[in-house]
Amino acid sequence: MELLCPHCQQLNRVPQDRLGEGPKCGACKKALLDGSLMQLDDGSLARALERHGLPLLVDFWADWCGPCKMMAPAFAEVAKDFGATLSFAKVDTAQAPQASSRFAIRSIPTLILFQHGQEQARISGALSALQLRQWLASHKPDLR
Repeated sequence: MELLCPHCQQLNRVPQDRLGEGPKCGACKKALLDGSLMQLDDGSLARALERHGLPLLVDFWADWCGPCKMMAPAFAEVAKDFGATLSFAKVDTAQAPQASSRFAIRSIPTLILFQHGQEQARISGALSALQLRQWLASHKPDLR
């Protein structure tokens, strides 16, 4: 399985049976699955959707968006809970206009859950950590 490093964006090959062993990036030596958020732009989002082996929850946001800023701590908190089962990323819509257009982002924050590069679910609006966990739990069948 290939995993995109949340720290340096390097692709790493990790055997699936070793995901629980705390794999580290071959380039920057930081943990690949420590709950860190990936900061993606147009190019790195496309690469993550094409190559990243885990399901990916992407928060489309903007710096000027109040609800986005309110939700950011909850998003980061929930990311720490998922380890080797789900990766979390943020895409600043002002810095990634192609991604915003490609995924028809009409309001922010918008969360899109991807599996194997395909959209599985989406929700718009700020969520608390509890609401985000409940929404993710309702989509567990999609996380295969």
